[in-house]
Amino acid sequence: MPSGRRYRLRKDEFKNLVQEASQRFGESIAGAIGKDVEIHEMDDGTKLIISGGKTIFFRKDGELFPTLKIVDLIRIKRVVIDMGAVPHVAGGADVMSPGIVSADPDIKKGDIVAIVDERHGTAIAMGLALVEGNEMKAPKGKAVKNIHHVGDRIWRVLEKG
Repeated sequence: MPSGRRYRLRKDEFKNLVQEASQRFGESIAGAIGKDVEIHEMDDGTKLIISGGKTIFFRKDGELFPTLKIVDLIRIKRVVIDMGAVPHVAGGADVMSPGIVSADPDIKKGDIVAIVDERHGTAIAMGLALVEGNEMKAPKGKAVKNIHHVGDRIWRVLEKG
């Protein structure tokens, strides 16, 4: 576990977390958040939200993001990338439009999206949409900012826990 402060959420903070997560990712997520929730503050300011011994969310710059481990439990829009883009995105690169196979047309600029590979449909990264979903598949430009990917610091914490 990375260095930093660790503490339990108070009841009011827990209620606010469940409400925020439910609004952003669907009511079904409330059941995945156990009553015993801890926050682990990493030395870079990122806050890991741990429930039942599993890191389910993280908060970075005040924004709540799901981890890759719970992407299949929540309602989240997806961007499908070609296999040539996978190693770059898995290494932390942002998603460029030419590497996009398809994108949910309901994606709005600023939405949190799961980035999945075209062959297996496996989520390899989480990102912030920089353009609308119907504009993502284009000949050039950046479409999604990578915020969490396989192999990053948060992922390594997930692998340990």
